[in-house]
Amino acid sequence: MSRKYRFGAAHHAHFVTFTVVDWIDFFIRNEYKDVFLKALKHYQQHNGLEIYAWCIMTSHIHLILRSEAPHDLSETIKKLKSYTSGIFHKMIEDEQNNYESRKRWLLWLMKHAGEHNSNSKGFQFWQQDNQPVELWSDEVFYQKMNYIHFNPVKAGFVLQPEEWHYSSAVDHAGRRGLLNLAVL
Repeated sequence: MSRKYRFGAAHHAHFVTFTVVDWIDFFIRNEYKDVFLKALKHYQQHNGLEIYAWCIMTSHIHLILRSEAPHDLSETIKKLKSYTSGIFHKMIEDEQNNYESRKRWLLWLMKHAGEHNSNSKGFQFWQQDNQPVELWSDEVFYQKMNYIHFNPVKAGFVLQPEEWHYSSAVDHAGRRGLLNLAVL
């Protein structure tokens, strides 16, 4: 993990970004996005993870989250990334996976990234660093939440944040989204 970014107060909300190695556009298939959401739901239910805002882009995921005591946010994120990395690796390799046309290329890139990272076991899905930013005020919290929600708009995928299905902007627009969100 980078020395530049560190988690702040143990149980404060943080803005984090999970990025696929080499910024690969991995999350172009809903099957992968749904697996990630299922993992988030599991960590909400069993690891005290509270999610305030989120957005799955094609090559990265933005989140505002925190952990309830006694859970440690940094450890929870480490476990979540390790778990989802393993699941995605199996999905890509799966012979029954008919929706992935880039199998060989993805496996080669992720194997190559893993071989050049001493913290990896020969396969690396996520970049190591999450760039956590402690959200110490309401102003910073809402600035990061707006950044998250407007990411698909800035990328040109939609005109309004709530049009992006894989985002908490749907919830913040008053409709029921895909995850249960924590309330400030």
